[in-house]
Amino acid sequence: MNRSEKKDSTSIGCCFPVRLDRSMRRSFKSSKTSSSEKLINNSTDSPRRGGTGTPRKSGEKNGGGGGGLVACFGELLIDFVPTVSGVSLAEAPGFKKAPGGAPANVAVAVAKLGGKSAFIGKVGEDEFGYMLARILKENHVDISGMRYDQNARTALAFVTLRADGEREFMFYRHPSADMLLTEAELDTNLIQKASIFHFGSISLIHEPCRSTHLAAMEVAKQAGCVLSYDPNLRLALWPSADAAREGIMSIWDKADIIKISEEEITFLTEGDDCYDDNVVMKKLFTPNVKLLLVTEGADGCRYYTKEFHGKVKGVKVNAVDTTGAGDSFVGGVLNSLSSNLDIYKDEMKLRDAIFFANGCGAVTVTEKGAIPALPTKDAVLELLETSTS
Repeated sequence: MNRSEKKDSTSIGCCFPVRLDRSMRRSFKSSKTSSSEKLINNSTDSPRRGGTGTPRKSGEKNGGGGGGLVACFGELLIDFVPTVSGVSLAEAPGFKKAPGGAPANVAVAVAKLGGKSAFIGKVGEDEFGYMLARILKENHVDISGMRYDQNARTALAFVTLRADGEREFMFYRHPSADMLLTEAELDTNLIQKASIFHFGSISLIHEPCRSTHLAAMEVAKQAGCVLSYDPNLRLALWPSADAAREGIMSIWDKADIIKISEEEITFLTEGDDCYDDNVVMKKLFTPNVKLLLVTEGADGCRYYTKEFHGKVKGVKVNAVDTTGAGDSFVGGVLNSLSSNLDIYKDEMKLRDAIFFANGCGAVTVTEKGAIPALPTKDAVLELLETSTS
């Protein structure tokens, strides 16, 4: 495949998909019901106070208090996006603020699909922090694991897609509140209620958050959670490329499910062919990994398990803004997984789940912004039905 070929920027397939055959269409039609199940928010406190969660009963098994709960750990910040497209940050005449942070986006994605989700992280005790907490709560995400720092501000990021197609980032984290979450502030009860514990790599960059991240993973592992990892490489935040590579790989073997992009494969393998299955299997599919997903933008998504591997092609849509497409995809996968934790063992069911997740990403890019564009289940099913009819 010639990766140097230019793609039509107005017809983007979101990180994924496949064409449904008749049996798969019947599967989606039979499941197309509007979800009446709403997330029961454990937090009755105001966003300014932050709850501590409800302790689990002694001897309660994982999932007993919140079966299907997806707990997302990491950063929550404000993205500032230029009001004019295709310009550098320096050239932008103005900026519009929007909620950001991949783990938080995933939590909202799951909740908007009708699933149960929670966010665990820290923001500043400032107006931006309160705004972010309010947005998560309005989207039915459990925020009882959120904490507020009186001495550090909520993180800010300025991001743009330049005319040359390159994304440009500028972060304000010196330090920001998300970097300062301590192990003592960790809501372990909330983690133990979850079926899936999802995280990225940005929370591994600085202490004390790194140690808190590792402690949270251990709590999740002991509770029997499925550990889901999206490295979400942001090289500008790491001290060096080598530090990023080492930090991202330091927890690789601990994850059950990993989602990466083709660019991240190239980075992590220091230049190996990201489309070579042998490279993926030998260097990235380590013994403890149960499912590895490789997103290829408009071309689709590859999947790898111990028993089989394959690819689900992309759904073509007219793209307006690709922000949040990957997080929407992850949310779609985890929402399906939360209903069937063994879905990766059945290739047909896995392909169905990936196709649904591809639809999540596809819907997302048809609107601006991340959280506002994250879809409902019915919106995804409508797109998929249309694309296969």
